[in-house]
Amino acid sequence: MTTAAYQGATAESIRHHYDVSNDFFALWLDADLTYTCALWEGDETLESAQRRKLDYLVHQARAAGARRVLDVGCGWGSLLARLVEQHGVEHAVGLTLSDSQAELLRARELPRTEVRVENWLEHEPEGTYDAVISIGAFEHFARTGLTRSERVAAYREFFTRCRDWLPSGGRLALQTNIKGNNVRMDRQTVRDLLFIIETIFPESEIPALSEVVEASEKHFDVVTLRNDPDHYSRTCAEWLRRLRNNRTAAVESAGERVVADYERYLGATVGHFDNRHLGLSRITFEAT
Repeated sequence: MTTAAYQGATAESIRHHYDVSNDFFALWLDADLTYTCALWEGDETLESAQRRKLDYLVHQARAAGARRVLDVGCGWGSLLARLVEQHGVEHAVGLTLSDSQAELLRARELPRTEVRVENWLEHEPEGTYDAVISIGAFEHFARTGLTRSERVAAYREFFTRCRDWLPSGGRLALQTNIKGNNVRMDRQTVRDLLFIIETIFPESEIPALSEVVEASEKHFDVVTLRNDPDHYSRTCAEWLRRLRNNRTAAVESAGERVVADYERYLGATVGHFDNRHLGLSRITFEAT
């Protein structure tokens, strides 16, 4: 590590989730393996809604036609592909801690794309970026058990790095789950939340929106902010439908226990968003 101590989920915990099996995830995600909340409009396919989400964040970051763009938590590369194939980005860099994701992404041989198995805290770019985009990774930047002040400090380190990587006026487009404002939960809801944290996403923590904004202060202005819990409820419901439709193949790929755990996780998450125990923020920041 560099100057600061990393307080997020370890690489081992990240791999516990994302390295289950590329074939397993391909059975129920969209064709581009986009494992984050879509942006829905009317009666459309998951594939279309995921592309709309990617294009929205590219637009918010003003990344189209940019010289250099960084994707923090690049997953299986759907945003990187969109940047270089549809938005004319000259050079796109993706960071992931998952060996499986990096292996599949490198096999795609995307043009003008660099993939690094690297923590953002260790990232030392050759020069500045014109835009930074991070989708569904922020939840891993502060591990379970930290106090609010410790979480804010961990998030501030991320914003500090992003500010160093961007010129004044450069933008960071961020999508993350947030804690919802409905704190009324029955026992089963609490058990399901604990199950998701302990079994599916170990060492990770859902931030409060106020923590995200506070951590960005003095580095970025908030340009736009939207909360889309219904969009994530619909996304998880579609993932669950696809998983159940491909259950036999999923069990062959990952085993009965993993499939059952994911069915529980996805089903419970639909309810968490519907009941506003969770939210989904898409935030555009501009470097001051």
